[in-house]
Amino acid sequence: MNESHCRIAVYPGSFDPITLGHLNVMERASRLFDELIVGVGVNIEKEPLFAPEERLELIRRATDHLKNIQIRTFSGLAVEFVRSCGARIMIRGVRPITDIPAELTMMMANRRLAADVETLFMIADGELAHVSSSLIKQIAPLASDEALSRFLPPAVVHAMRAKLSHVASR
Repeated sequence: MNESHCRIAVYPGSFDPITLGHLNVMERASRLFDELIVGVGVNIEKEPLFAPEERLELIRRATDHLKNIQIRTFSGLAVEFVRSCGARIMIRGVRPITDIPAELTMMMANRRLAADVETLFMIADGELAHVSSSLIKQIAPLASDEALSRFLPPAVVHAMRAKLSHVASR
């Protein structure tokens, strides 16, 4: 398919760490577009647990079965990253109760910054719609691996355990 007809979407986020909710959105978005670029960015309002390169690798492992995904790191405005990828669609994974007001505000700001970029909101399926990376960081020290596997891809459960033991030993 030539580049002018290629449908590209970008799913930016901090993904610290990637959850099954993120993965659900990635899988569904990858079926809608010829190419899905996952952008691992920095959220200046949050203290990261994993370095950007670690997050990139965890996403790579979790999405290995998806052949039309690229994973890249970025800094700066997500809408500018979308443009730099040659895309006009930004995917935003949202939780129905907690994210909508902030995401609508951000969408309106992005429209002012880049009117040619559209935002597509996707909610993770059913039991994953409430899962957030922040929730995972709160429960991980107390939850069993079996409990965490209800929220995280298998490779991420192991990485989370390793990271928490490293952080605890400091």
